[in-house]
Amino acid sequence: MASDLIPLPARTLRVGMTLPYDLFDAGGQLLFARGQVLRDSPLVRGLVEGGAWVQSDATMEYQRALAHRLDTLVMQDVPLADIAKADGSFRLEQQAPAKPELGPREAWSDLLLHVRSLLREAEPHDFAGRLAQLRDTALKRLNAQPDATLMLLIFESSQAFEDYSARHGLLALLLCDLVARQLSLAPELREALQGAALTMNYGAGDTQDRLAAQAGPATQAQRQSLSLHGEQAAGRLASAGITNEAWLTAVRLHHEAGPGPLAPRGPGEMLARLLQRIDLFGARLSPRRSRKAMSGAAAARAVFLDELGQPDEAGAALIKTVGLYPPGSIVRLANGEVGIVFKRGYSANEPLVAALLGKSGSPLSNPVPRDTRLAAQAITASLAPAELKLRVNLDALLRL
Repeated sequence: MASDLIPLPARTLRVGMTLPYDLFDAGGQLLFARGQVLRDSPLVRGLVEGGAWVQSDATMEYQRALAHRLDTLVMQDVPLADIAKADGSFRLEQQAPAKPELGPREAWSDLLLHVRSLLREAEPHDFAGRLAQLRDTALKRLNAQPDATLMLLIFESSQAFEDYSARHGLLALLLCDLVARQLSLAPELREALQGAALTMNYGAGDTQDRLAAQAGPATQAQRQSLSLHGEQAAGRLASAGITNEAWLTAVRLHHEAGPGPLAPRGPGEMLARLLQRIDLFGARLSPRRSRKAMSGAAAARAVFLDELGQPDEAGAALIKTVGLYPPGSIVRLANGEVGIVFKRGYSANEPLVAALLGKSGSPLSNPVPRDTRLAAQAITASLAPAELKLRVNLDALLRL
């Protein structure tokens, strides 16, 4: 089956990984075949930084859709001969071996690729349907492992500014869903908030990614573009077939929703305020070339108090959801160890931490769980991600 080539986001690949799909250059020349291990070389380092292309039908989204299509035909008792005709890649006599399921990190990289691609298409086909599928895939992973998912996305967001817009949208989606549950929002409002989180920067992704990567301040043209991006994103969404007024209003006003309680606001305005605080929180946790990411506690303080320095209802709901030290944030313990929060705890300031550096500052051979309810293991400081001078083994953390 012929398919279009789509670019991989920078740092989707890593040295030593086994490729889940074929890699091509921009001209369609095969560089590495699926199943190969990426060995360190100048070419591979260049691909890690950005430059590799894959076939759209080789990604997880396509494979799942294809499997669902064939399963549906089987359940409908369609004759096998007709199933084979329905898809030229289906073979009765020699079916391809099943691909191993992608690990958590690879699955999120694949999802990031699809979100980035969809939000940059000039004239997307079936925008609402494809966006809903991406949303459901992300939320399924969140529901299966909420703390591990938060840790992975928050930590990886704190390490790189590449693909800022799409990565930020995915993190905002997960946070919005958790906050919607915390507030017991009606299902239709929860769905509108989810959609607004993924699409609040629709059409401004390129500008935001360039801003994240540039060393200097925003130019006047960039500032003007960003000042209008809520209104423009809502207009583009309406043109792409989104008709939910609460969703569109939340996108349009997510930078304009001022302080104050949630109850007096209309549905769209209420969602806009929630999205505004979650947008701010995610931005504080993410670096740009011109500034480092904040610590988890500093990002939490930024949303707990509103623009007038008063406790903020929307911000408080977020902190109740993720804690003062959200999963993925770096902390120092009373015993001198430094670790990463891997699970929310019994209270907002007592999460479970995996120690990474011992009292002497030397790396531990494996992450060691610590219970911050104990005085000797209590959190004494929240650290900015850049303060941790260690290559973190996320795969080991995800097994905790």
